[in-house]
Amino acid sequence: MKTPTTKLTVLNDQLVSCRLCPRLVSHREAIGEIQRRAYRGEQYWSKPVPGFGDPKGRLLILGLAPGAHGANRTGRIFTGDRSGEFLYRALHQAGFANQPHSISRKDGLQLFDAYITSPVHCVPPDNKPLREEILTCRPYLSRELALMPQVRVIVVLGRIALDSYLSVLQDKGSIKSRAPFRFAHGASFRPVTPGPLVLASYHPSQQNTSTKKLTANMLREIFEQARHFLAEPDVYSISA
Repeated sequence: MKTPTTKLTVLNDQLVSCRLCPRLVSHREAIGEIQRRAYRGEQYWSKPVPGFGDPKGRLLILGLAPGAHGANRTGRIFTGDRSGEFLYRALHQAGFANQPHSISRKDGLQLFDAYITSPVHCVPPDNKPLREEILTCRPYLSRELALMPQVRVIVVLGRIALDSYLSVLQDKGSIKSRAPFRFAHGASFRPVTPGPLVLASYHPSQQNTSTKKLTANMLREIFEQARHFLAEPDVYSISA
């Protein structure tokens, strides 16, 4: 019988072959052909980017979508761009990663008790997925959550990540409405009891970090808070 970890691997293999959104397929492949001057000659991934980390992790991190010349180039989520540099440095400081940088799929990065995924697995034009593209990708997120019942804390990086997670709960009938759960950096709530605690953070996009809307200390504090909650004795899980 397949274990949840094996099933997650199978799911990721299926995801990498997905071509359900024509606009995203065209965009991700065009970026790989045009490339950026700094990466000219590299073999771009240009496919859906699967989740990454410890399949048994109790911390789940939800981003938005792959970066054009980051994950869409390297094939690993939050890898090869400034957003990834910001995120993995904070994870390393909080003890969830073995190193503070993420350059390529072969750089030796490991996550401890943590797993990262996203509501949209293909790079969208202008980093703005359409509503129908988010809906098309949602079954992957729903299946990931079902295969990770041990998750106790979910860090959502941005409003779309929060809405996507809440929408999965709403689709299952676990919550009636998303309205009570309003996004704000540092907000925390438990939409379902028993169930994971949700911590909200601004996304570590270059726009947010360059304007200091999100600082390194702000993001580090989010993951230190996650570490604190994971250390508490009460056990919560996602209902499969």
